[in-house]
Amino acid sequence: MTAILSNLQAVKKALAGAAAEAGRGVETLQLLAVSKTFGAQAVREAYHAGQRAFGENYLQEALGKIEALRDLPLEWHFIGPVQSNKTRPIAENFAWVHSVDRLKVAQRLAAQRPAQLPPLNLCLQVNVSGEASKSGVAPAELLPLARAVAALPRIRLRGLMAIPAPADDKAAQRGPYARMRGLLQDLQRQGLPLDTLSMGMSHDFPAAIMEGATLVRIGTAIFGSRNQGEAK
Repeated sequence: MTAILSNLQAVKKALAGAAAEAGRGVETLQLLAVSKTFGAQAVREAYHAGQRAFGENYLQEALGKIEALRDLPLEWHFIGPVQSNKTRPIAENFAWVHSVDRLKVAQRLAAQRPAQLPPLNLCLQVNVSGEASKSGVAPAELLPLARAVAALPRIRLRGLMAIPAPADDKAAQRGPYARMRGLLQDLQRQGLPLDTLSMGMSHDFPAAIMEGATLVRIGTAIFGSRNQGEAK
């Protein structure tokens, strides 16, 4: 058994346990394997272990992997900051973008999404902890942005994403995720048909699942520790 297969099995067991603790079925969760800084072979191993959806932060690195793995039916998610001058290759190569926080970026993705592809799934990144160093729309500005993005062609607004400030205990971790759940519910009450909360990573996914996460982004627990000096 490879390390990636063993790790994936352990992660899926942990997800099922967290879902049960939250009174949910594991089928309400999607696991996104965050493969940034790991090569195409690691993704291929994860595919053969049953994983299909992969998240990437760095565009050039991701494009190389996408090309190398075109023989596999993978679902690629872009989860890093979106620069306006890089929207075209993102629109052309990914099924999901989790990190949209400006209307201009959403407009460019919509305009550049190839007509032969399905609509591009988008999440709006919310700066839920109010950190100056973090990307994301402020909660107070979320509703007008969501309405404008939802009206664009060739994309489908699916929900919200967040990367809260780190916290050590589960109670502290749940606070920002509870706010995210409330923000999603507010948008749903405004008539926006959203279904996705992209939140929770290797260190805090149980707290995110307790607060309604539907998609968790896990890298280290699947692929191991990252070499931060690897190519981006």
